[in-house]
Amino acid sequence: MKNAPTDSVAILQDLIRCRSITPHEGGALTVLENLLSAHGFVCQRLIFKDQDTPDVENLFARIGSAEPHLCFAGHTDVVPVGDEASWKHEPFAAEIKDGLVYGRGATDMKGSVAAFAAAAIDYLKHSGKPAGSISFLITGDEEGPAINGTIKVLEWMKANGHIPNHCLVGEPSSVEKLGDAIKIGRRGSLSFDVTVEGIQGHVAYPAKTDNPIPKLSRFVDWISTAKLDNGNGNFEPSTLAVTTFDVGNPAGNVVPARAMAKFNVRYSTEHNFQSLRDWVDAQVAAVKAELGGTWTVESYEGAEAFITEPGVFVGLVQDAVEQETGLVPKLSTSGGTSDARFIKNYCPVLEFGPTNATIHQVDERISIEELRATQVIYGRIIAAYFNNQP
Repeated sequence: MKNAPTDSVAILQDLIRCRSITPHEGGALTVLENLLSAHGFVCQRLIFKDQDTPDVENLFARIGSAEPHLCFAGHTDVVPVGDEASWKHEPFAAEIKDGLVYGRGATDMKGSVAAFAAAAIDYLKHSGKPAGSISFLITGDEEGPAINGTIKVLEWMKANGHIPNHCLVGEPSSVEKLGDAIKIGRRGSLSFDVTVEGIQGHVAYPAKTDNPIPKLSRFVDWISTAKLDNGNGNFEPSTLAVTTFDVGNPAGNVVPARAMAKFNVRYSTEHNFQSLRDWVDAQVAAVKAELGGTWTVESYEGAEAFITEPGVFVGLVQDAVEQETGLVPKLSTSGGTSDARFIKNYCPVLEFGPTNATIHQVDERISIEELRATQVIYGRIIAAYFNNQP
């Protein structure tokens, strides 16, 4: 049929059949490159490497050279399947049963990639080249270290004049029903290791020891019950979770020489890396003033909190979702991190995709109905974007 929509189901099946477990490309980028090239996209395969990390293949594809420039960002790499014997449907067979497409990456996030590719192709078929540009930023290491993927592709895009005006990331943002949520930001993440050094010795002679456990215990109790902030209109209050408390001491009659705790802070835009480091240092100083000890604090940056303020672009995506689903999507900042944390440094970014109920699970799957509805929503976003030019 001349006017039949492009088949996102077939595209998804082709992608799932590629065993693209991070960092291996597995043929998935080739499938996408061949598809987009056939419809006029200029494609660039970008391979980046870093010392002590594997090479990672990425794909940038663009049609048009003018603004406004809308970029779709996603990834074709997937997490390992786990115990393959537990799968009822072979993880890379892309089997369809009872209206569901099964396979690793079906929702995270080959489904979104297939849906947006189909939507973009349909737009070109019906409307011709856009009055601007459509591009794809597809990485191969989102599920891995995220060192040789989106970060370096964005640097290449900047150096070569490809930075978009807006970006849509195809992460599975919906929770219960397709369209119930759009992510307009993400909480920040910062991890800490806090170590207290003491003096080891026999428990029968505590005066000859310096036990680090009570000191670190006091600190952990303080930070675990502290209120970091009240959140704000876009974010819930920041949270802190202690993940380990370790003294490395199997003996019951020895005071250990050191104690170490790890914790992570997921924080709102009321904080940043430096403000949290300062806060932790203040808590350490308070306990040290009371109980003494030799303290060491190390921090590990995850991502800063960010928000894309509601406006024309956010409203455009909300409208497209509502027109197809009847739902007014919640503007969410929940969840972990995504590659949007890198993209926000270059342009406004949103995340929208299908429901996330089965991501990373055995028998990961997406319904054909939901996949095709996602394709329609993406198509509405593309059409509205070039009509309204936010």
